[in-house]
Amino acid sequence: MSMIEGLIGNTGGALEALGTSSSIGKEDFFEMLIAQLQNQDPLNPLEGTDFTAQLAQFSSLEQLYNMTEQMGMLGLYQSSMNNAMAASLVGKEITASGNSVIVDGSSAEIAYALESEAGKVTVSIYDEDGSLVDTIESGTGGLQAGGNKITWDCSGIESGTYTFEVSALSMDGSAIAVDTVMSGTVTGVTFVDGVPYLMIGGRYVSLGDVVSVNETEA
Repeated sequence: MSMIEGLIGNTGGALEALGTSSSIGKEDFFEMLIAQLQNQDPLNPLEGTDFTAQLAQFSSLEQLYNMTEQMGMLGLYQSSMNNAMAASLVGKEITASGNSVIVDGSSAEIAYALESEAGKVTVSIYDEDGSLVDTIESGTGGLQAGGNKITWDCSGIESGTYTFEVSALSMDGSAIAVDTVMSGTVTGVTFVDGVPYLMIGGRYVSLGDVVSVNETEA
């Protein structure tokens, strides 16, 4: 017979005293164990081996309970660390994974990272409805691997947030992998369901998408 079955079979009204909750904590479990000892048949006491097994199960239950509490505290600590880190980035210039660009003037910078040196890069820019707004082609010479930027002449383009796609070809015409990134100064932090997001203009960026952090120029 398992410990739970033994407790339920021997405690009588102990369960009623504990209430009708569908789950029990370690204190309830201990009260049930004491009730079993108090109500056991003197002519047929609990075997020592059974009692030892039940104590071992109680010890395991307590360890699991404590572990659950510690995991909860660890989660709170991690959350507070993320919040503090996000707040410390206000005023910093960051680069993050993403493919959006904000138009608020006559020009805007579009950033991307090349897997290897490229001979040609094409940037396609779309509005919120997914319609193609502009296409930029960059050079016929060697474009370095890693981070690159291209300036978009967006004079006459309505202010707002646009998305972009980047394709690249090597010097021999084969396709090259490209990661799109966005950059800007963090102007604030907002929290959605307890998760911090960095505010860059009209965009929200999660901490996990941040690629690099730089001090802004004075």
